[in-house]
Amino acid sequence: MDVTPIDIASRLDDEHLPVFEAIPPLFGDWSDIPALRASLDGLLGAMPQPELPEGMVMEDRYAPGPAGDPDVMVRLYRPANLPDSAPAFYWIHGGGMVLGDVAGSDVYCASVADEMNVLVASVEYRLAPEHPFPAPLEDCYAGLKWLWDSREELGIDPARVAVGGGSAGGGLAAGVALAARDRGEVPLCFQLLVYPMLDDRNITRSSHAITDGRTWNREANLAGWDAYLAGNAGGEDVSPYAAPARATDLTGLPPAYINVGDLDLFVDEDVAYARALADAGVPVELHIYPGAYHGSSGFTPNASLSQRWNADERDALRRALAG
Repeated sequence: MDVTPIDIASRLDDEHLPVFEAIPPLFGDWSDIPALRASLDGLLGAMPQPELPEGMVMEDRYAPGPAGDPDVMVRLYRPANLPDSAPAFYWIHGGGMVLGDVAGSDVYCASVADEMNVLVASVEYRLAPEHPFPAPLEDCYAGLKWLWDSREELGIDPARVAVGGGSAGGGLAAGVALAARDRGEVPLCFQLLVYPMLDDRNITRSSHAITDGRTWNREANLAGWDAYLAGNAGGEDVSPYAAPARATDLTGLPPAYINVGDLDLFVDEDVAYARALADAGVPVELHIYPGAYHGSSGFTPNASLSQRWNADERDALRRALAG
């Protein structure tokens, strides 16, 4: 496909541009993902971390892992005045299937728990390339299954359990929603898919157009999918649990909210997935934000565009968990 790369900087507003221009190229040598991971972890670890909300209790629990595999850590975020029979939100972190960890979402998860007075759980799934599909997906499902099985102990309202994730986590959340429907073990009320990574084929216009190294770009995405699918990205027999864009039957899935920027390489596949959900009779709300690139609401949280993005996202989750 002959696509002219998008000049992201030329389409940013005055609040986003200085931050974007100050971002160094985030991704280096994709031939050594563990070394790249260590480098990024060191960079992020050196940044100051905001304090968690007052009274927030953070606890690590362990779910039985997939058959023959290690247990899966699930971090719980419980606000001080959590009511009995509270909603639960199960979060899956991003990182292109190869980066990231639970700790990187501590502030997000704790703030959701605090603002909405709900129980939030976040799963520490194994990463590719050391652990390709199905290990990450099965870890995420195992954590969700444990949360559901522990609903009485944890005081969870069984009618208000939602799943969500960002980027690769959004793709995993969509895959978990498919698995939950097909296995019939965990009834979900909602799926929050934040610029989800859904399609291993990388054939859309936007997947070709985003090449800037200051954001998740085509090179990074190809490497992430190649690691996750053990070199079979774009192959003929890729499971829809791995790449939900491959799914041919989306009926019976929980209502969905999908948000993405128009400068994100995932925008085309996310729009297509929203359309497919709607065609299958699944209630879906799609937001495309002009001038937003992948993760920009996190890089410039005080920008008016980011505040609108975050408020819309929180409102959608709040409505879903209100029952």
